[in-house]
Amino acid sequence: MFSHSSKGRLTDRDLGRFPERTLFHKVARAVCHAGCLPRKELYEAWEVARRVRRLFRGGRIVDLCAGHGLLAQIMLILDDSSPSAIAVDKTLPRSTAKLRDALVRTWPRLAGRIEFVASEIDAVAIHDTDIVVSAHACGALTDRVLARAVAARANVAVLACCHDLETCDAGSLTGWVDGPVAIDVRRAMRLEQQGYRVWTQTIPAEITPKNRLLIAAAISLCTSGP
Repeated sequence: MFSHSSKGRLTDRDLGRFPERTLFHKVARAVCHAGCLPRKELYEAWEVARRVRRLFRGGRIVDLCAGHGLLAQIMLILDDSSPSAIAVDKTLPRSTAKLRDALVRTWPRLAGRIEFVASEIDAVAIHDTDIVVSAHACGALTDRVLARAVAARANVAVLACCHDLETCDAGSLTGWVDGPVAIDVRRAMRLEQQGYRVWTQTIPAEITPKNRLLIAAAISLCTSGP
């Protein structure tokens, strides 16, 4: 079985699993050449990026709690009208450059368009023309990502995880639904109250059980339908 949820690294030994000429298989082969990315992160980043790009085009990509920054880079691959991307994490993986270089070898147009910043997410300026994304920012970090995007009136998409009932707001919903669902429902409701149009989606559960994807656009900026 080739589990999409595995944390094992993809390497050149896995190239035979991605023989097709599809864009996803092309991305996967580049990731295999890098030899540093957990399999799960490839599938998560791809599923999030393609859903977000169905709604939002262009814009600088701001990937917060980015890890290797694969989500930001796939966002650029899917839509070349974005001028640049910035991937921000408190500590960047030492193999970040290996993945970037492998992708640039396949897509030379990415060269010089992706900035990697080791810092707290609050240290990076966000503008209303940006698209803010984050895949599995743990616990209350997801709420900080949403707050940063809302403060700038930027489009935003988060794949939440590690819901913490002590630090995240579940409101009064836990009598009806489990805590993590209540937290995400409250997040969606707050975004609507803050003047955002919201889309609630999921990525395949075979990749991760923490698969709820929350996408939101400031109503004044929203031009796409679901």
